[in-house]
Amino acid sequence: MTLSQRLFLRILPTLIVTIAIIGFFAYRSATREIDNIYDAQLINDANVLWSLLKHPLTRPMSRPTVQVPDLDFNMDNQLALNEDADDYADAHSFRAWKGAALAFASSNAFPAEVKRFAAGFSDVTFHGELWRIYSLSIPNTEVTVEVAEKINLRQGLVENILLNLAFPLLVLVPVIALIIWLAINNGLANIRELVSQIRARTPDDLSMIATRTLPRDLTPLVHSLNNLLRKLGRSLTMERRFSDLAAHQLRTPQAGIKLLLQLLDRADTDDERRALLKDLVISNERAMHLIEQLLRLARVSHQPLQLEPLELQEIAASAISDFGAIITSRSFDVSLERGDEDAMVLTDGALLHVMIDNLLDNAIKYSPDASRIEVRIEPSARGFRLSIMDSGPGIHAEKRDAAFQRFNRLGADSGEGSGLGLPIVADIGSRLEIGIKLGIPAWGYGLRVDLDIPAA
Repeated sequence: MTLSQRLFLRILPTLIVTIAIIGFFAYRSATREIDNIYDAQLINDANVLWSLLKHPLTRPMSRPTVQVPDLDFNMDNQLALNEDADDYADAHSFRAWKGAALAFASSNAFPAEVKRFAAGFSDVTFHGELWRIYSLSIPNTEVTVEVAEKINLRQGLVENILLNLAFPLLVLVPVIALIIWLAINNGLANIRELVSQIRARTPDDLSMIATRTLPRDLTPLVHSLNNLLRKLGRSLTMERRFSDLAAHQLRTPQAGIKLLLQLLDRADTDDERRALLKDLVISNERAMHLIEQLLRLARVSHQPLQLEPLELQEIAASAISDFGAIITSRSFDVSLERGDEDAMVLTDGALLHVMIDNLLDNAIKYSPDASRIEVRIEPSARGFRLSIMDSGPGIHAEKRDAAFQRFNRLGADSGEGSGLGLPIVADIGSRLEIGIKLGIPAWGYGLRVDLDIPAA
C-alpha cells in the first residue's frame, strides 16, 4: 500500500465521522428549535382561540358542546394551500372548557371523557399517537382553552430537514474525497521526486542532495540523508585507503616468501636449505602477523561499542597472561601495580583488551631479553590512568606524532613490526574516548604509554 493510499484511508474515515457528528448535532439542534417554535405556536393558537371564542364562552351556552367542523382542504378549494394541508389540519385539534363542561371542540379533538389537562404543556398518548397539548387557563373565568398537536408532525419536519441536508452532503463526500486524494498526491510529489533522484544515482555517487527546492518539512530528512552520505563517503574513503595500503604492505612479505622459495629450489646443500627454510618461516610469521594486524584494524573500525562498567585490573591482568609463554621464555620482569581502590572504568572490554595487547606486544617486541616491563594503574582527573612502560629504544619526542600513522615503522628494521600497533591503539582510543600520551619511564629510557580511561 502506497503512502498516498494510507493517508487517504486515514483521512476519509475522519471526514465521514465528522459529517456524522455534524449530522447528529444538527438533528439535536433542529429538534430543539422546532420544538420551541411549535410550542410557541401552540401558545399563540390558544390565545387566538380565546380571542375568537371569548364572546360565546362568556355568555350562557344554548347547547352542551359545539363541535367545529373541518375545513374542506381539497385542491379545488381556494383555501387549499398545498397537498399537505389536510394532513396538517388533522394533526391539530382544540377544546374549550367552561367550568367542567366541554363548550367547543374540533372534530378530531379528544372526547369529553378525556378530562381537561393541567395548565401548561403536557404530552399524551391517544389511540397510539403522541400529542403535545398546551392548556391555557383564562384568569378570573372558568374558561380553559386547549390546543393539541401530533408530535409526528414535528418529527416529520425534522426528518425532512435532515434529508434535505444529508443529500447534498452525500453528494459532496465523493467530491471532497477526490479533492483530498488530489491534494495528497500533489503534496507527496516532492517525496516522489526525492525518491526518483536517489533511485537514479549510481552506487559511487555520494554527492549531497540539494535542499533548495524542497519544502521545509522535508529538509530535516534530506539533511539526515546528506549526513549519512557524508559518513558513507568517509567510510568508503577509509576503506579504499586501507585496501590500497594493505595491498602495498602485503607485497613485500609475499615477494620475500616467493624469493626464498625460488632460492630454496636452487639450493645445492642441506645447510643452505635449512637456512632458507628458517628465513621462510620467519617471513611467513611476519606476513601472518601483518595480516592479523590488518584484520584487527578492520574489526576495530567497524565493531559496535558495548560500554559497561569493568574492573581495569582484570582486563590488564588478562592481557598480560596472553603473553605468559613469551614472557617466561625471554625472562622478562613484568609487574602489574595498582592503587588501593577498585579501578572501575566505563569501556568496551573487548576493544580495551585489544588496545592493551598491542601495547604489550610492542613492549615485548622492542625490549631486550630479561628487561623490565611495568604496568601501572592509578587515579587520574577523568578516571584512571593505565601506564605501560618498557625498556626498549623508545620514540624520540619529534617522532611521537608520526608513530600513530599506519605502516610507519619510524626507521626500524624491516623485519620488526608491521607499523600498525600504535595506529590500532589510536583508533580504539578515539572510539572509546581514551586519552593517549607517549613519554619516557622513570628509569630514564624506553617508552611509556599512558592511557587516560573514563571512570564508570
